[in-house]
Amino acid sequence: MIAAMDGFVPRPSLRSGHKMTLFSWGNPRYFPRLPVPTRRYFDVAHDARVVADCHWQPRPWTRPTLVALHGLNGSSEAHYMRGLAAKAFARGMNVVRLNQRNCGDTERLSAGLFHSGLTADAAHVIDELIAVDGLSALAVAGYSLGGNLALKLAGEYGDRAPRAVRAVAAVSPIIEIGECVTALERPANLLYQWNFVRDLKRRMRRKDRFRPGLFDLKKLRDIRTVREFDEAYTAPYFGFKDAEDYYHRASAMRIVDRIRLPALVIAAEDDPFVPSRPFRDPKVTGNPHVLLLICEHGGHCGFVGPAAGDDDGYWAERQIVEFVERYTNSATAEGAENAAELMASEPLASFAETPAGGARTQGPSLLPRA
Repeated sequence: MIAAMDGFVPRPSLRSGHKMTLFSWGNPRYFPRLPVPTRRYFDVAHDARVVADCHWQPRPWTRPTLVALHGLNGSSEAHYMRGLAAKAFARGMNVVRLNQRNCGDTERLSAGLFHSGLTADAAHVIDELIAVDGLSALAVAGYSLGGNLALKLAGEYGDRAPRAVRAVAAVSPIIEIGECVTALERPANLLYQWNFVRDLKRRMRRKDRFRPGLFDLKKLRDIRTVREFDEAYTAPYFGFKDAEDYYHRASAMRIVDRIRLPALVIAAEDDPFVPSRPFRDPKVTGNPHVLLLICEHGGHCGFVGPAAGDDDGYWAERQIVEFVERYTNSATAEGAENAAELMASEPLASFAETPAGGARTQGPSLLPRA
């Protein structure tokens, strides 16, 4: 369903998709009102652990929780992750800024790699937050690759999502990965391609420090594109036939028509490497559970408008928080009584620091530190 909430108006100097994208990547942002996070580790597989930076409200089980997912080569420290967290926390939400496997300098915590459709980690984190922490109202929001994960997870849930999961949101999601990779190969996008490949190579070299010889680093010398990286490493590691098979099967587009949770999708016509065509597919526009905002401007994960007072102009972050509020506030009141009973039977002296069932720990124990 294509609709409108608040119309996005870009800053006058950022009407170009490239300018918007580069500004949002490079503009330093500060969040003095966002409290220092509590670090939380999740054992998502027998050989994999992920880490999240969490911001908890008083009596967190009575508040809605937003789980945020970053993009390719990003981390919990990405500006949009912190910006979204600051806005959500100010509106009374808990926020869990999740690092994907190997991201945020966590290569030592997992034996293998990560791919753009690996929803199992986010699903595990959500299940733990519900079962262990008694959280009764959650939403998931992702940017770029993280947006694909959020929408794919919602499609996988279908009409059987955990009762506590109330909504999902995605900004500039790569819902048809193959088309995005092809767009990235345009000459005008050389800078983005170079940046992504440089970071992917750095990650593989860091990985080799903790798992020497597990991956053949000689292949890195000939890799110049994301597609070549995925052909050499991602696809074979996860058992895909090749990069194209990986892109097809990992894209949320395959199951976006199965989404039954309220879903907000924000995209821009001038995104340099996420084409708007897939968002107009009937599988998206014909799904009444998907609210689609295709803006003329916005670039990739930008959507920076004029600042005014306490509003820093980062429009997409505000839209996500307002959307999530619609579907979680009533749910937290409904679930607070049940959660209170759980907390009374298993009191948490420190919500995020007390180990429980070997899952909530203060530091990694699965794999040794460097």
